[in-house]
Amino acid sequence: MGNVRLGARALGEGIRGNFSVLEEALENYLVFEGAGRPGPGERRSWRGSLPVLARDLEDAGLSEVEVILEYRLPLSSKRADAILAGVHPKTGRPSYVVVELKQWSGATRWEDSDTLVDVAAAPYRPSLHPGLQVAGYGEYLRDFVRALDEEPDPLAGVAYLHNATDGTVADLWDRQQTNLSRMFTGQRRGEFIDFLKTRLAPEPGRDAADAFISSSIAPSKQLLSVAAKEIQEREQFVLLDEQRVAYELVLRAVEKARRADSKTVVVVTGSPGSGKSVIALSLLGELARRGRTVLHATGSKSFTQTMRQVAGKGSTRSKNLFKYFNSFMSAEPNDLDVIVLDEAHRIREKSVNRYTPKQLREHARLQVDELMDVARVPVFLLDEHQVVRPGEMGTVADIKAHAAARGLPVQQVDLNGQFRSGGSDVYLNWVHALLGLGNDPEAETPVWRDEPTFSVDVVDSVEEMEGRLRARFEAGENARITAGYCWPWSNPNTDGSLVRDVKIGEWAKPWNLKSDRAIGGAPPSWLWAYDPAGFEQVGCVYTAQGFEYSWNGVILGPDLVWRDDRWVSRREYNRDPDFKSTKTVDDVTFDRLVRHVYKVLLTRGLRGTLLYSTDDETLSMLRGLVNP
Repeated sequence: MGNVRLGARALGEGIRGNFSVLEEALENYLVFEGAGRPGPGERRSWRGSLPVLARDLEDAGLSEVEVILEYRLPLSSKRADAILAGVHPKTGRPSYVVVELKQWSGATRWEDSDTLVDVAAAPYRPSLHPGLQVAGYGEYLRDFVRALDEEPDPLAGVAYLHNATDGTVADLWDRQQTNLSRMFTGQRRGEFIDFLKTRLAPEPGRDAADAFISSSIAPSKQLLSVAAKEIQEREQFVLLDEQRVAYELVLRAVEKARRADSKTVVVVTGSPGSGKSVIALSLLGELARRGRTVLHATGSKSFTQTMRQVAGKGSTRSKNLFKYFNSFMSAEPNDLDVIVLDEAHRIREKSVNRYTPKQLREHARLQVDELMDVARVPVFLLDEHQVVRPGEMGTVADIKAHAAARGLPVQQVDLNGQFRSGGSDVYLNWVHALLGLGNDPEAETPVWRDEPTFSVDVVDSVEEMEGRLRARFEAGENARITAGYCWPWSNPNTDGSLVRDVKIGEWAKPWNLKSDRAIGGAPPSWLWAYDPAGFEQVGCVYTAQGFEYSWNGVILGPDLVWRDDRWVSRREYNRDPDFKSTKTVDDVTFDRLVRHVYKVLLTRGLRGTLLYSTDDETLSMLRGLVNP
């Protein structure tokens, strides 16, 4: 189903005739797009705002302008209320106005912020300043809709608070307005109409709407230049040996694909700390500098959000280069020159979820196919021993099989260097041997002896682990405690305090938050590994994967214990909902995945790891292997 678009005259006639027809069309569109059925609040918003917009367009003499309603921003779940498409009265070129419609009767500054506002209709949380909101939509469209890249002055943004007066939103005028962030109240309706006339001529807007909706979607040159400055020029991105090989291989593949109109798949494999993410960011910056269309994507919310926070720091626009694997369901083939797929072992079978409408779910393609199709050079960076959830499909064999089915060549680079765990290949090999993940699963685990750059110790209690790590933390070093998913995971109490779910004897601590916002002094889930406040919660594999910290404490729970001469995995002690059903996760798969979970947890440290097991026999085995 296409966008809901119609001429301004047709919009007005539809509203005056039978509004329910328009409402049904909008509902069907949202359901098709996977946004779900609109609630009563959204329906009230349509009935309250769309008649006002239709009336003002008619009074402005712009009845032939095209109106695109509830436009979904490319590669995003966000929607703009309306986009007006027409002809610029001076240049005769396509011209567009993004309109954010607000029914607020009043709003005030939230505390002392000039970006957040307090709205009477939303008393429990602040809202973004409407001028900033519509400006963000405009900048995003300029960054991704290539049709806008070809026009001299194609876009304007308007926040229209048609139920407010200047006085009831007096605090909001403090922000300087730009061409993308103009704000009008109902009191300034005449000015709003006059402004529309400066951007749109009384001519048909069909061609402009067609060009906009059918435009290819890719990062603009302007966005790429920002990314190049913010990412590529950073001094810490130094590539060594196989890292540089992988980097140069991708750059050559990109140029070859452009010259020969061809595709090449690149697979980069490496253990934790081998530099996969450094390669990813280096490629992102260099390709942006060269003006190639490139995006970064992962399957982890925590990892993507932190990339936006850290790698995109300094530019909100650079953050738009970081997407999720499921962002490309409707993307056109070869829209991009390169898609850099970090943590590709987290690729799922399909991009759909429980909210995806039935008609899309039935025709959904495999996620690996979507990712392989969207760019001329898809780059998969992965570690097969970090597949930790059922349904994750990112293996070298799977990627090669899908490439072969398309007749695409695959170039593979294995990263041998180790930059986490003190650069210790010995420690990584020891973890693989310990968990039976090496080339010979039956091989005897060697004894670990500390190296000058990395140490391991087995503690007698979780109290000892926390005390030793807290000393490091208070000395200014980064430290975290993680555990297997063997305890319940409660939501915060009504007063905002966290439930201390992870209980071992008299010791108890809460898990990291599930939510995307800070609660009770704890950071949001995606910042747990990065924010110092994360030390006070126990992390799970889903928040630790992809990150690193100086000192690492790992609690092995009762779901993986040592008996006689081998590991025994025990599903009944694991609390991960994804592992419960034997129909989706058989015993062999559970055993493999739970070992992968602990492999991830054990390889987060840069300088050292402390180990503790809740099982006495397992603890005794570990003591015999570590610095005996």
